[in-house]
Amino acid sequence: MMNAAVAQEGSIPASIKNSLERNQIPLDSISISVMEIEPGKPGKQLSKNILDWRAQEAMNPASTMKLLTTIAGLDILGPKYRWRTKIYTDGVIRQGTLKGNLYLQGSGDPKLIPEEFAKLMKDLQGLGIQKIDGNLFFDRSAYAQSVMEPTTIDGESLRAYNVSPDPLLYAFRTLSFQLGKSKTADFIDISYTPALSQLKVDNQMQLAERPCDNWKSNIRFKLDPEIVSSTDQALTVQFSGAFPSACKGVTYNVVALDANTFLTQGFAAAWELSGGTWAQAPIGKDGAAPLSARLLLQYEGITLGDDVQDINKYSNNVMARQLLLTLALEKMGKPATTANGDLVIKDWLSKNGLIFSGLVIENGSGLSRNEAISAGQMNQLLLTARNLPVAEVFYNSLPIAGVDGTMRNRLMTQLRKFLHLQKKPEARIKTGSLADVRAISGYVISKSGKMYAVTSFINHPNAWKGLDAHDQLLSWLLEDGPEPKLAR
Repeated sequence: MMNAAVAQEGSIPASIKNSLERNQIPLDSISISVMEIEPGKPGKQLSKNILDWRAQEAMNPASTMKLLTTIAGLDILGPKYRWRTKIYTDGVIRQGTLKGNLYLQGSGDPKLIPEEFAKLMKDLQGLGIQKIDGNLFFDRSAYAQSVMEPTTIDGESLRAYNVSPDPLLYAFRTLSFQLGKSKTADFIDISYTPALSQLKVDNQMQLAERPCDNWKSNIRFKLDPEIVSSTDQALTVQFSGAFPSACKGVTYNVVALDANTFLTQGFAAAWELSGGTWAQAPIGKDGAAPLSARLLLQYEGITLGDDVQDINKYSNNVMARQLLLTLALEKMGKPATTANGDLVIKDWLSKNGLIFSGLVIENGSGLSRNEAISAGQMNQLLLTARNLPVAEVFYNSLPIAGVDGTMRNRLMTQLRKFLHLQKKPEARIKTGSLADVRAISGYVISKSGKMYAVTSFINHPNAWKGLDAHDQLLSWLLEDGPEPKLAR
């Protein structure tokens, strides 16, 4: 009788095996699960296994773990769920002036961005406030202190993907500088977002005749002072070094300020941009809203359905982490902890008949060395998603190969083959990458219209060379994959 492992290995398409061999990735460091999802009545879609290679092995899924967080989040909270940010005051409004402090109480809105702050300021002005004579206090009681501590898996604390969760997360706590050669003269224009009330840019950049690749290595960034005192909040960002003349425009993202300074100056600038004034520049501090404070307004952010688009298409780590904490907050109360979010997701899996042995959830984003799930379990999840009321919202949140998100530049050549077809095949795939990890998970609609769920993880020092093998797998499915005799 043929050994099961040998039989399965024999069913891995030659193009994938050749790619793995060429890139020195052993077969025992990849897992592959492919299922054909068969159309049925809504809520009754079934599947049959097409390819199963080490599919039951729990492996590090990198950012594909976001699929578990977003499917559970959409089904438990609903795509129309909105986070609420409340503003309280201990003061009174007289003749257009609010005399008293503002207390901002967050619930973890992951996309509280300048556009949302502009609407919030308009709402404040709608209460008859033109001037604020008081300070800002930030109530972060929605989250346990432990989840807000800065932690990284790579020591890169200034990188935007490492931002810690925060119930009052503003603009991902990331300063985004746009650098480009001026249209009118030989110097570099620097602009930034979000607006901060007391930030100046000292531009000492020089133009250099060189290509744009590796532009970041010649740029020096300095923030002064690095720690802001409550009395002096003036900040200077200095850019120096060489900027390649070949660059049309680049973005330099940096997490350089503590949460309170960033939020204070962001709030102050948004208020000023809306036409509001301050009696004096506000100082922002931690502080719970007193019981005697009255609610001025409750601001509702964009919907979870929209947020999930960002989480999956652009692999936003902190948004995924905040969604996990929101599940904890809504189902188990505050303060939200990752452990409670884990319990909520495992309870949801159980209710959907999914018992995932070996599953490890550390933060729900995949930015972790410890998170683990098997390719077979991930495909079970993708099948379950097809049978939920949120099936299409979830499906539409996945990056489309050759079109958008993290798959924008993938499979371009392969997809051109199908331009003549009226109904074009597509791959909706969440990607994942860490040092030593490459992952894909999602759906492929083949040229004949079949739907496949596909997941593959590579955990190996050469994983970064595995992109081609994954593209070969997806191309194989776009072409309708298995010969009929292998599909049985």
